[in-house]
Amino acid sequence: MSEPRLHFVQCPDANGGHRMAYWQWGEPHARHVLVCVHGLTRQGRDFDTLARAVLERSGDAVCVVCPDVVGRGQSDWLKDPQAYQLGTYAADMLQLLSQLQASTLDWLGTSMGGLIGMAVAGQPELPAFARIRRLVLNDVGPTIEWQSLQRIGQYLGRTGAFADVQQAADALWAVSSSFGPHTPEQWLALTRPQLKPLGDGSTRLTLHYDPALALPFKAMTPESSAQGEAALWQLYDQIRARTLLVRGADSDLLSQATAQAMARRGPQADLVEFAGVGHAPTFVAPEQIEAVLEFLLD
Repeated sequence: MSEPRLHFVQCPDANGGHRMAYWQWGEPHARHVLVCVHGLTRQGRDFDTLARAVLERSGDAVCVVCPDVVGRGQSDWLKDPQAYQLGTYAADMLQLLSQLQASTLDWLGTSMGGLIGMAVAGQPELPAFARIRRLVLNDVGPTIEWQSLQRIGQYLGRTGAFADVQQAADALWAVSSSFGPHTPEQWLALTRPQLKPLGDGSTRLTLHYDPALALPFKAMTPESSAQGEAALWQLYDQIRARTLLVRGADSDLLSQATAQAMARRGPQADLVEFAGVGHAPTFVAPEQIEAVLEFLLD
């Protein structure tokens, strides 16, 4: 399959509910499901290259599901911006998992998607369809470096106006070069799903996420961040899934000290690092894809 199918799941909230979109690759009735969840301002099509590789390796045995977290991509925007929080995202994913009803469930989460994975996998007494067998955390852990959050806050919410895809790609690369080396073609492929028409009657484009994501993010303080870190470590220590921690060797979000701590405690994650990459690996490079395939499928 060269392209995924777009589906939706209805999720409850205090304002009448919202729809979350997800992209489904492969045999929809496969009992082995891999859920791939993107980073803060990204969307589910980030995993196109990885999804194709999983299907090529597994055939019809695995279905790959890539949600657009609410407020991003094809999903609804929330009426209350303060609900753009980890608890909302985890609740939405449980709705999705209830709809998918996998017999074998694996999870790969990049940055925010990894935090959501920890929030799900660290909950005790989950129903069978939500129990994660293998968990891949991509360049994220319970401790997030404050200077990295400050860096992200400088561009979060600035969705821009671009004359064409190339101009948007250039602007995104200016704040995303830590993703590591990509060919121009690879970066354009990652950029196109990030865009939508600006909606002002022109042909200009803008980023495909709700600018209001920035509101709860910018309300964070070092003190609230520390409180969240304690809660995340508690969740991490409760994870029973076999866990792989992927780290960009130059990451400013996941420190080496935190990565080493994650290898010692909780699920005692296996750790793989990629040189020349910061925050965060995109699973476009063959060696990054192979690390995931070996962990999940071999």
